Amino acid sequence: MNKYRKLLSDTLILGIGTFASKVLVFLLMPLYTSCLTPGQYGTADLISQTANLLIPLACAGVCDGLFRFTLDSGADKPSVFRTGLRILWIASLVFLAVSPVLFFLDMFTGYAWLIVVYVLASNLHSACAQYIRACDRPRLFAVQGIVNTALVICLNLLFLLVLDMGVTGYVLSVVLSDLLVSVMLIIYARLYRDLRNGRFSRELAGQLIRYSLPMIPTTIFWWITNVSDRYIVTLLCGKEVNGIYSAAYKIPTLITLLCSVFYEAWQFSAVKDAEQKTKSVFFGRVFGYYSALMLTGGAAVVLLSRVFVRLLFAESYYGAWEYIPVLTLASVFSALTTFMGSVYLVKKKSMMSFLTSMLGAVINIVLNIIMIPSVGAQGAAIATAVSYAVVFVVRTITAQRHVSFPVNYFKLATGTLLLCAQCVVTVLTPHLWYVWSFLLALAVVALNFRALWGLVRGTISQLRGRGTDLSD
Repeated sequence: MNKYRKLLSDTLILGIGTFASKVLVFLLMPLYTSCLTPGQYGTADLISQTANLLIPLACAGVCDGLFRFTLDSGADKPSVFRTGLRILWIASLVFLAVSPVLFFLDMFTGYAWLIVVYVLASNLHSACAQYIRACDRPRLFAVQGIVNTALVICLNLLFLLVLDMGVTGYVLSVVLSDLLVSVMLIIYARLYRDLRNGRFSRELAGQLIRYSLPMIPTTIFWWITNVSDRYIVTLLCGKEVNGIYSAAYKIPTLITLLCSVFYEAWQFSAVKDAEQKTKSVFFGRVFGYYSALMLTGGAAVVLLSRVFVRLLFAESYYGAWEYIPVLTLASVFSALTTFMGSVYLVKKKSMMSFLTSMLGAVINIVLNIIMIPSVGAQGAAIATAVSYAVVFVVRTITAQRHVSFPVNYFKLATGTLLLCAQCVVTVLTPHLWYVWSFLLALAVVALNFRALWGLVRGTISQLRGRGTDLSD
């Protein structure tokens, strides 16, 4: 299959599964904001985000390494899986041994056990899911995502509406869903056979650890960039403000969703195309389509920010709209940064991922400390956007040294400036803001129309079974 068609086909398959699952969770926001007060929602969010910080530590970063090494040409996949899981079990035991420290933190009183089980369940699910994705089984990967979401929804309805379990029910629904889907994959996908047929390799374990260990601080630094602002907002502005700010974060996840759908398919295609190359026209063309979609999606979310809040949030959360435009801009920069990071994945340059993510984390913390006391939660949103923008620029420069590909910098810069202007007028213009926001969004669409039309045409052809080549 043509590599453009393969990428588009995988993206559509993963997109159907991811959108079906994520959109359902997105539509549960009215349930969350009606069953949980802003203070409770802020607490639940801090529990989830703290668990996300600990997840790479508790698995020694091996879930990322397991995916990348399974993709290698000629890899003994069962042995990679067995070796990766052996490392995961050992790392999990170490995590359990030190986890009692969480019980001494006042902010997690009564909830520390939830963080522990959240981390362990998430890592097991991630290892199984990443392995089947690397084995080029996108349909199964998409289906397991839908099943996972369906379980989260059912358990949320049970724990929040029927049993009124509050924060505990909100978190526990995710934990149980991860465990059940992991068991499903082990049985249905017959992963137990791969565990039985594979062999543990000390040499492979060493390679996995060397690749994976830099991914631990990398993930932590990205966590700092994404989440540290919520701790500082809680400290300086209170749990109520953080609850509203955390809710605002949910709307830009539409951009993150687009990014994750594409990136899950792209990682496979990127490795197969550029593993042995130093130049790639394929990378450049795909980035052109991808950046057009991200910028246009961002403009649409900014334009509709108040509409989303009216439709999805309880009245007490309405103030969240003020943070959505800048957080959306941050999500767009994050998506573009993620694409550039795929070059590091292809060339196994995990140290570059580490260094650039560290840069973003340092900038984010410094700006948070400076801006939140004077601007409030909006300062946190600005700090996040700026840090991602800087990392994107740095990654764009360094990525070209490993895989050179064409980038239309004028078009990219113009689209970015238009989106920035749209954010400013949406937040700061008291009257007729929607007119200016609409015009600027229209300008973003016009700038990227050719690429967008190519994506629409290719998608329609793919759905009809014709498989239009996007390289034409």
